[in-house]
Amino acid sequence: MSINVTRTGSVLKPDQTRVLLRPFIPGDAERIAGIIARIVALPEDQAAVTLAEILSEFSHRHDRISEIFAERFEQVRHLVATEEPLSTQCKLLIGAYFMAEYSLESAALFNPSIVPHPDQTNVPAGALRFVLSLRATGEGHISSITFRAGLIHADLRIEMEKADGSLAEPRKIPNPQYEKRQFTKKLFELGVSGEFTGQILEKLNDLFTLEELERSLVARSAEARDLNGIGHHDNEVGAIQMLALSNYEVQFQPQQSLSQRIIFPATLSQRNGIEDARFVCFHNDDGTRIYYATFTAYDGRVIMPELVQTYDFLLFRFISLNGPAAENKGMALFPRKINGRYAMLARQDNENIYLMLSDDVYFWHERKMLLKPVFPWELVQIGNCGSPIETDAGWLVLSHGVGAVRKYCIGAFLLDRDDPSKVIGRLREPLLIPNEAEREGYVPNVVYSCGAIVHNGELVIPYALADHSTGFATAKLSEVLGAMI
Repeated sequence: MSINVTRTGSVLKPDQTRVLLRPFIPGDAERIAGIIARIVALPEDQAAVTLAEILSEFSHRHDRISEIFAERFEQVRHLVATEEPLSTQCKLLIGAYFMAEYSLESAALFNPSIVPHPDQTNVPAGALRFVLSLRATGEGHISSITFRAGLIHADLRIEMEKADGSLAEPRKIPNPQYEKRQFTKKLFELGVSGEFTGQILEKLNDLFTLEELERSLVARSAEARDLNGIGHHDNEVGAIQMLALSNYEVQFQPQQSLSQRIIFPATLSQRNGIEDARFVCFHNDDGTRIYYATFTAYDGRVIMPELVQTYDFLLFRFISLNGPAAENKGMALFPRKINGRYAMLARQDNENIYLMLSDDVYFWHERKMLLKPVFPWELVQIGNCGSPIETDAGWLVLSHGVGAVRKYCIGAFLLDRDDPSKVIGRLREPLLIPNEAEREGYVPNVVYSCGAIVHNGELVIPYALADHSTGFATAKLSEVLGAMI
């Protein structure tokens, strides 16, 4: 049975004008102190003219720019050599010299995932409002998460809301709470569970903040130092701090439109990129829902799978994934528990698709081989293209396959609804192949997705074109299911 796949013609291309103000570090502390000294030494009238020019040039590009400069000054205040009080004008000028614009999608805007928008009010009849997450890649090949909102109309026309306004990072919540039970379990997974660590945790309540953890660490570390001041538990302290800092919360402001919200790397594990977020609208047993996204954190050497969760796309909580099965790339969570357990697809060996099951969404121990490359277009490797989609026939999973000349195609397979370890159908031929108009880009001959959606019996697939831009394709769900072998 043939499948009619329609490309909608809607394409999102990288926009170099979408810039974010980011901290600029031109050198070590000594150099920064020297730059500050030169700024402080400017005559007052010259400093006033310089600041006025900066504000005139950049205020229309960034909201609350004076506030941003003031916050940046506070971050470098300790390197100010003079003890004389500084004027507000001087502080803002110092802050301005240590900020820079970053064009976060100057290289690519790709690898999309799509979920229903939490707000479906005032939607036209037969339409669905959605949230599209995208991987934005800029200078230095650093990737972040950006968002767009849009509508799938009843006639399958894709309408994207205009992306405008100043881009902004969220405010990091200074003291997110940690659950002692979960934190202890994660430390155990990391091999940090000795007497010293136990004494640190013993002083904490069942819920504790980063500040409380730091106080306990400082107090116990001081007690544990020998007469020569040598710390014998520095490695444990470092591991505890690393775990704490990799689990954090950020908050956007409600007045910021979805397209203004940028999630930029914020921890050491993410410093070279947050890649390929696979969002899913997860339905809890009690009828509530939460949005999860698995993503790959990259520090320049090591890749780590991590998780982010949100209810409203305003408050995001980042959590580390743990356990021997939580490794490699391309994890995708099922949208509900199956037989009382969380389920996830992954690819731990770079070639095959595995099924993972767990009683805890943050800890993954079990994995089972699910699917191997079989057909010519996927013989190099296969992986998922986002979370499974529940249908009456079973769990529909979009997959990617890599074949000759490293060409990526999108395929699909079907899993049993009650026992997803059973593969009950598979497409012999790809569903989507890069056409001549889609072959050229950052990485040629690639179509790829991080998640699709079904609306009114149609499978809607947002997909990356050559790791550069993003398009949309549709196909009748019945035809896709009917073509399974």
